[in-house]
Amino acid sequence: MKKLTFGYALTGSFCTFERSLKQMEYLVSKGVEVCPIMSFNAKNTDTRFGNGEDFCRRIKEITGNEVIDSLVTAEPVGPKKMFDLLIVSPCTGTTLAKLSKGIYDTPVTLAVKSHLRNSRNVLLGVSTNDALSNSAESIGKLFSRKHFYFIPMGQDDYKNKPFSLVCDFERTYEAAISALQNEQIQPLFI
Repeated sequence: MKKLTFGYALTGSFCTFERSLKQMEYLVSKGVEVCPIMSFNAKNTDTRFGNGEDFCRRIKEITGNEVIDSLVTAEPVGPKKMFDLLIVSPCTGTTLAKLSKGIYDTPVTLAVKSHLRNSRNVLLGVSTNDALSNSAESIGKLFSRKHFYFIPMGQDDYKNKPFSLVCDFERTYEAAISALQNEQIQPLFI
């Protein structure tokens, strides 16, 4: 059986990076070749959750691969048919909006566009404070489009952040296998 190769992209939901990196580690432990991708903000922003360059270094250690971090390095994803599946997790409201409107101006969004040219699937792990308000339209549009699938998601703090949704990172592998089979894992909302 051919070894699976997944692109794994991170966008700027910095508070969820640790959970996302654990899933990268898990995928690698399952024998998946993981090729990391980071948005400009994910790589270059230092926050109270950590330093962008430190995350980049850790990701390289986990995957053994250089991070795709520019438009130039993201463009060949499709022509080279680099991935069986492309995961974007965490996927911010900004990234959801760009993908739903066909805006490809970051390494992550361009990698998605390039990957889709081969009719290959994309798995989104939503993590945004406005998922049930401003980003709801983008989620709905992408959910109705061919080749887009979602990691199950739920409200992470309904009292203090009533519009926020975060994916269940621990279901990433299971959702990825379903997406490879052209199926949306259920239940979508938890």
